[in-house]
Amino acid sequence: MALLVMVTGLYLYGLNSPYAPTNGDEMVYIHIARMTSESGHWLPLQSEIVGTRNTKPPLLFWQAMVAGDWGQHWNLVALRLPSIAYTFLTTALLAFFAHRISGRVRTACLAAVLYLLFFSTFRYGRVYLTSAPETFWLALPMWWLLWEHLRAGTQRFSAQSWGDGTYTLFGVAMGLGCAYKSFALAAPTAAALWCAVLLCEARWSWPVVVRTTLGVTWSTVLAVGIFALWFALDPDPASVWQEFVVAENAGKMSNSQGYWHNALFGTYPMWIQLLAYPVNAGLMAFSVLGLGWVGLKAALQRTNINRTTPAMHLLLVWLVVWLIVFTIPSQRSERYLIPAMPALAIVMALAWDKIPRLWHWITLAITVPALVMLARIAWVMGDLQIASSSQLTMTLIAACVGLTGAGIGFIHKNWCRNASLVAVLAVYASFGLMVQPLSTDAAGYSPTVQSRLQGQRVAVPNGFTGQYERFHFVLPGARITPFDAEGRNTGALRPDLPAPERLAFLLGQFDAVVWLQDSLEQSQPSCLPHCTLLGTRWHVKSRHKEGEITLDNLWYPQQWLFRHEWLVTRQPATAKDS
Repeated sequence: MALLVMVTGLYLYGLNSPYAPTNGDEMVYIHIARMTSESGHWLPLQSEIVGTRNTKPPLLFWQAMVAGDWGQHWNLVALRLPSIAYTFLTTALLAFFAHRISGRVRTACLAAVLYLLFFSTFRYGRVYLTSAPETFWLALPMWWLLWEHLRAGTQRFSAQSWGDGTYTLFGVAMGLGCAYKSFALAAPTAAALWCAVLLCEARWSWPVVVRTTLGVTWSTVLAVGIFALWFALDPDPASVWQEFVVAENAGKMSNSQGYWHNALFGTYPMWIQLLAYPVNAGLMAFSVLGLGWVGLKAALQRTNINRTTPAMHLLLVWLVVWLIVFTIPSQRSERYLIPAMPALAIVMALAWDKIPRLWHWITLAITVPALVMLARIAWVMGDLQIASSSQLTMTLIAACVGLTGAGIGFIHKNWCRNASLVAVLAVYASFGLMVQPLSTDAAGYSPTVQSRLQGQRVAVPNGFTGQYERFHFVLPGARITPFDAEGRNTGALRPDLPAPERLAFLLGQFDAVVWLQDSLEQSQPSCLPHCTLLGTRWHVKSRHKEGEITLDNLWYPQQWLFRHEWLVTRQPATAKDS
């Protein structure tokens, strides 16, 4: 219970940070939501980034528009809070069912902690992305089925007593989940529901199969119909069809190499999807593999299979069907299985004491170097005066707690299971505390500078699609234009020029330029003294090229992680110049 309180607090800490663990697409989605808000209309969606205007259904962007009060309270905390709410609702539901299945509060808390410590949850269920809402809505039919089964107790539950209203509600829940992500999610949700309903039946017959099939089909049709409202409401349905249905979805089912060649030897082979659940678990991956080992042993012993509860069967169907369905597309990703992670958390909690200690010890062994490296980076940040002494101390305390927990787990074998949870939690906490000095108002540009650049044209570096959107939080009110940076070289604003010449070119085109330090040896922008330095921030370098990080410089993050970011403007012309 103490771990649950701490991990819940961790989810709420640092929501304002641009360095929160996330995906590059977050800024793309925020960009679309901001542009649509500025248009003053719900539809059509708006974007300045080519090919991204209809990359996701509108419900995701409407959520941000409402949370940000149509741009009146446009900040990362407001935009990310709905995802936290959805994640906590899902966590509460899975904890409730873990308690009903096991009859133990400890198991319920453990299931909640496991789910929140899965890296897929921490990365995609805490920031402004789609996974948290889609997971909540798409799981509701399975939660309802599990509730009906548990309420029936020892009596065999039959779904044939359901009226059409139940399948209608299932369709509404599935439709809302699809309206956040994609109509394609109706397929695994419907398949899992169909298999789970038939599994609950004491006796199969053709009338039972037909009635279940018709009910699930109605739910699926209704879900797709709710999604299709996008076409009816959008003033430009042809663009929705071309950009979302054809490019975003149908393209993932085709491959020029041939389906089976791609499935066996391509970029997304079938076998790699078998590791999707461990990959989603992140630092808990080896505990998930340990769970798989327990399941394999149980499958080889028929007596253990016979003792498996029907509730466990439902959870396993949920996991297996989602895995099978998302093995079919030619593009496969572990992220597609995130909506099934609540089931994995419950199964792990129920079998937690059966997972051999070896798997937990491996988890502890992984967290130790991670904690040491985070502590080292925090120490360097203190040396560079990025972090204050108090901020450095808090990060080192979190890292030491994790290392102490890992040490206890290695020494006292009976504590290794809970110690692995403490160590993983410490890694997340250490990271959040480490990046917080870079996320405060003091780490940004002063209010005076922000006020000066209101309505001004500012060129900003863009190292990844939509990444420049973050500058709308750094320089609110400025007119932002991205230029290629960090080796992207996509042709925007003369990336072919040498750095000093390019900076001079940008200063001639814009009112101000945000420029990244070219090398460690560079102590000031190359345009000085012919420009004015308005402010300096620290930039955290990402997407490193091969050879930038080696064993020789790994212990010196100041060489490969941190750079200066300079905000410069051209000097006003004097009377003599004019």
